[in-house]
Amino acid sequence: MQLSRRTLLAASATLASPLAAPSIVRAQGNAPIRIGEINSYTAAPAFTLPYRNGLQLAVEQINAGDGLLGRKIELLIRDDAGKPADAVRLAGELVTDQKVDVLAGGFLSNVGLALSDYALQNKKLFIAGEPLTDALVWDKGHRYGFRLRPSTYMQAAMLVEDAAKLPAKRWATVAPNYEYGTSTVKWFKQLLLAKRPDVVFVADQLPTLGKIDAGATVAALEQAKPDAILNVTFGPDLTNFVRQGNTRGLFEGRAVVSVLTGEPEYLDPLAEETPDGWYVTGYPNTSVTDPANTAFIAAYKAKFNELPKMGSVVGYALIASIAAGIAKTGSVETEAMASGFPGTTFATPFGKVTWRAQDHQSTLGTYVGRTALKNGKGAMVDWRYVDGADALPSDAMVKTLRPA
Repeated sequence: MQLSRRTLLAASATLASPLAAPSIVRAQGNAPIRIGEINSYTAAPAFTLPYRNGLQLAVEQINAGDGLLGRKIELLIRDDAGKPADAVRLAGELVTDQKVDVLAGGFLSNVGLALSDYALQNKKLFIAGEPLTDALVWDKGHRYGFRLRPSTYMQAAMLVEDAAKLPAKRWATVAPNYEYGTSTVKWFKQLLLAKRPDVVFVADQLPTLGKIDAGATVAALEQAKPDAILNVTFGPDLTNFVRQGNTRGLFEGRAVVSVLTGEPEYLDPLAEETPDGWYVTGYPNTSVTDPANTAFIAAYKAKFNELPKMGSVVGYALIASIAAGIAKTGSVETEAMASGFPGTTFATPFGKVTWRAQDHQSTLGTYVGRTALKNGKGAMVDWRYVDGADALPSDAMVKTLRPA
């Protein structure tokens, strides 16, 4: 059930063969194509370790064939510990000392922005995998920067479809106090108010990432008496928030709309504390049945003896996106890749995805559903896949948000 090199690279009829430019292959020789990958492995292991597995699986599958442009792919992985300054320092080492062809990675939005700025200043291609801030591709977007995951705007737009149908009028929000959190809240408010002008937001809680005082946060939300809550916390903050919310009855009789909570990285730790009926984005890895997902899950389980998580999908798709862009371009020269990647289509476990030419955002989507407790474990039910292309704003809006 291994996904082949052909599956990874031949995602559309327009995708060039990796051997389509023999003169370029001869000129570049047989040295490995080097991808410098920087991520928050020690700061966010729940996501980044499955992500690293996904990276390695994709590279292994490509290298098991002819490689890429007749060359092997070599991953050079670095840990930024969640610190923008460390990420920039590591990028410099990878570019200057290790001579990588492409920079990739990022987990936190502030780290992703720092890496993107480095790429702009040094004219080096940077493919962001996880950072969700819209600034990466809009107001701080540039020729050398691309982003894979659905952004804060896209995730908010996906959830607003369900939120707008709720009878709730009084809303409160809770989000980590950094770029990802504040951006998600901003877009959710704007998009929900556009559909429901009768809605009011009565409270905003912005705890420090990784340091939530869950008891105080829950008490403050309860005091505001909202009808519904937008939750943007994740990881240990989410676990603490859910535990305190359950204990104090915050979620009783209230709808909750929650970004990322359906991802196995964050849903699995909730176990029997999983709240019932939250509207979430995520990855129902135990119930998807489409061929692309099932083939990926089988290959991942065969190698790592566990189910893939969302991070696994992102890591795998990140390598597929880079490989497809290089195959189409026929080169690892930075300016050629910067011109060649836009418009490239590539295969992922979630289906075919395209690098949009207008803003370098990929059209990778995600799943939207509800939480449920099944056999003492959290599960995502009543889910549907939302194509990223359907959650993006109009081209006219993008033009107002992205510099020329």
